[in-house]
Parts: sequence; C-alpha cells; structure tokens
Amino acid sequence: MLHLPSIQACSVTEKKHKHKDSWSKSPKVGESNSRTATYKKGYVHQERKTQNVNLEISPHRAVSAVRLMRIEFGGAFADLLNEKGKGSGDNEMGYVERTLGFCTRDLDDRDLRLVTDIVGGTIRWRKYLDYLILSLIHDPSSFSRMEPLLLQILRIGFYEIVKLEVPSYAVVDENVQLAKVSLRPGAGNMVNGILRKLVLLKETNSLPSPQVEGDDRAQARALATLHSHPVWMVRRWIKYLGREEAIKLMTWNNSDPRFSLRANRGKGFTRSDLASRLVTLKVPYELSPHLDDFIRISTGMQSVIQDGLLKEGLCSVQDESAGLVISVVDPQPGETIIDCCAAPGGKTLFMAACLEGQGMVTALDINKGRLRILKETAKLQQLDNVIATVHTDLRTFPEDNSVTYDKVLLDAPCSGLGVLSKRADLRWNRKSEDMEELKSLQDELLDAASMLVKPGGVLVYSTCSIDPEENEERVAAFLLRHQEYSIDSAERYISPEFLTEQGYYFSSPVKNSLDGAFAARLIRCS
Repeated sequence: MLHLPSIQACSVTEKKHKHKDSWSKSPKVGESNSRTATYKKGYVHQERKTQNVNLEISPHRAVSAVRLMRIEFGGAFADLLNEKGKGSGDNEMGYVERTLGFCTRDLDDRDLRLVTDIVGGTIRWRKYLDYLILSLIHDPSSFSRMEPLLLQILRIGFYEIVKLEVPSYAVVDENVQLAKVSLRPGAGNMVNGILRKLVLLKETNSLPSPQVEGDDRAQARALATLHSHPVWMVRRWIKYLGREEAIKLMTWNNSDPRFSLRANRGKGFTRSDLASRLVTLKVPYELSPHLDDFIRISTGMQSVIQDGLLKEGLCSVQDESAGLVISVVDPQPGETIIDCCAAPGGKTLFMAACLEGQGMVTALDINKGRLRILKETAKLQQLDNVIATVHTDLRTFPEDNSVTYDKVLLDAPCSGLGVLSKRADLRWNRKSEDMEELKSLQDELLDAASMLVKPGGVLVYSTCSIDPEENEERVAAFLLRHQEYSIDSAERYISPEFLTEQGYYFSSPVKNSLDGAFAARLIRCS
C-alpha cells in the first residue's frame, strides 16, 4: 500500500525571487477549461522563514515535472546545461517549492543527469506520449482539461516506462507519490490506475500504435505520431526528402544529442590541452575529423561544466556544423569582419580567435542583453581586443553607416529545423506559417547585409536549417536582385562530403551525423 510521505520543516530563510515566472499549484479538475490559463494564473510569493522539505520525493522527478511546465508555458529549455541545475539565476528548488508547495533534497550529479534525460526525452516524445495517454483514458475532453502538472507527471511516467525501460514498480510508485503530495490523493489514484494499465499493455506487447495507411495526409499524421513531430514538418520533409529519409531524420532528432567542444585558441588553450583535461575528468571523447579546434563528446557534459572549463573561457560548446560555417568565411588576420546577427556569439568568438590578435570582428545584434553577454564572454576568452559590439537593427544599419567590410557573415534567423536533436522543444514552437515570415525577413536581412561588403569582398549567408526554401531558394532570389554578386564555391574551405552541386556548404544530420546547417559564399564584384 502506498503511504503519504512525511513532510519536515527546516529553518531556511528563502531569498525573494525576482523572476516573474512563478505559479501556484494547479486547481482541481473542473476549475479551469484552459490548461494555459490554469498554469499562468498568478501566484503571490512571500518571504518565508521555513520551507516544506519532502525527503521521499526524488528531486530529479520533482524538478523534471516543474521544468517541463516551465518549458511548455514559459520557455526554459536553454537552462538544461547550466551549472548545478540553476536556471534563470534561481535554484531549481525555488521553482519546485513555489510550484508544488514543497521542496526536496538538493540535486546531486546523478539527479542532474536524470533531469536532462527525462526532460529532453519527454519533450521529444510528447506527441507520441500524449497519443498513448489519450488511448488509455478514452476521453479527449478529459485530456484537454487535464491539469498541467498532472499531465506532466503522466508524461514522465509514460516516457520512463515506454522509452527508458525503468523498472515499472519504481515509476508507478514515485509518480503516484508525486501526484498525491503535489496535487491531492485522488490525482495519485488516477496516475496509479493509468500507469498500471500502461505497464500491462507493454508487458503483453499490446501498446496502441497508429497505422501508417490511407492517403498521403493520413500516413503523414500516423508518422508524425509514431515519431513525435508536428504533421506539417513530416509532410514538408516527405515532400523534399522522401519518406525514408524523413523517417531517418526524425529518428536522428529523437536521439540523444551529441555535443562538440571548441578549444579557445585565443586564450592559448589548444585542442591537446582540452583533450588532456577530458582524460583527467574521465570523459570519453573523439577528435573532430573536420576542424582542428573541436572535440566530440557524447557523455560527461556535467563534468565539463563542473570542472570550470566553460566558466574559465577555455572552451565553448559549439557544434561542428557551426564551426564549418566559419571555415566558409575563412577569417584571416588583419581583416575587418562584421557578424550581422551575432548573438549569442559563438561564431563571432570563433572568427575573433582566428584573427590571432590582428583585425576586428564587429558583432551586430538587435538584442542588447544578448550583446552584453557576448561582450562579457569575449573578455573572459581574452578576445575583447578584436571584438566590437553594435546594438542596432541590421535592416536600418546601412542607412547611417558608410563603413564597408572585407567579409560579412549573415547567420540569419531561421526555423532551426537542423538543430531539433539539441533543441527538442523547438519542434513544438514552430508553425508552418512561420516559414513565410522567416523567408521575408531573411530576404530583408540579406539585402541590408549586402550593402556592407567592400567591392571584391565576401558575403556569407548561413542558417541552421535544412529547408531549401530558407537556404538555396533565398540565395537564388538574392542573386536575381543583386547581379553584382556571384557564387564563390566553398570547395576550397570544406571537405567534399559537405559540398553541394551548386558550391554551397550543407551539413545533413542523417548523412553527416551533425546538426543541419547551410552556408553560401558570395563575392561582390570589384
């Protein structure tokens, strides 16, 4: 028989939280017809002299449930790599206590890894998990009115049982306790019944599954559910890639993300130095075959963070696909370069390191706060002597600026369809209508960036998208408008496996096992 865990009171003076995203516990079923409205309902936080500390709820489970709520309704995915699980400056337990009404013991290293696994996996498989949940409760109306926290607890339980294959008794017991303590006993009973039903179906190989049959639309809907992606993305990828390649792409997007570290040569820290530190930390690694400063790791990111490698500015987390864009730019000492949409600054910093103290990279961005962080990072990495920041809108910048540059990089705002493995939440935040707006913006930015290039200079247009409408088609449309520009093949700067027939750089997640990326190198006639 399950029992309610004991609650202890400890004398802790809690800091006042300045973060606006603080919420109350969810009301009972029937008190709201809107999940979003329920979740965003205001919560007045008061300073307390005591905190309710629950020692029987696993900290990773409580943090995961609250983190998933924050991601779905407030946006918090970028916090996943932060040191010690801190997000937006507040300790995770602050969010847990304010949302659930209690806190647990502090997160340890194992808890941090579990939070990353559970949160990332639950987000990736959200559509499929919701399909299973709905199949078991048999009532779309009840599902649509389900309390946000209750739904997240169920999603976690379903993900652990179906995808992680955690022992079912532990999953059922702990999620039932979390529902009872954070909501009410009846919610725990509901979780108990649904999860036990799921366990029985899994043990008898009877899990419901959509059938891929019917017309193209019906098949796309079924594939979208099976592989947990929006239907519009699936239809788009089948159109451009074919069904089999689309399935391979979705499989990649649902796999555990792999990370690359770039050694910061601007601080005199080489790839060999980085490799030695990883050996000391017992973090397995692989040298990048494409870039001299890069190392690949599939596990051990928390060890890297806690060792201070990032905090000391000795290395950066940067995918090789992004590094290869800089290979296409080919920054040389003494050059003047402008990064037109620079924040958060990974490409700016890499280009600055390539200058070896000679020349200048101007980092331009519309977001003042992100530029400030870039400037602080440049100082940390000892690159501030070759980086200048400008807070402005690129679309109006050329009107008041007569300076032109040797090389111009426009890493344009895009759909991000090439980075869905790392940004699992992005698939649910994008809509098909976004594509037209993005294409229009990309055209405007390209026109503005082209005005900043010296005669004979280089303009590089890049995205982290795999969509031809954002890539090749934008370049083709630009060249029709600007006959003073011509394509300069990237063949001198990248290996043949990344070179397209048109001379562009393209990284395919399926083919290259890297994030998707695109870059076109264009020359302005003298």
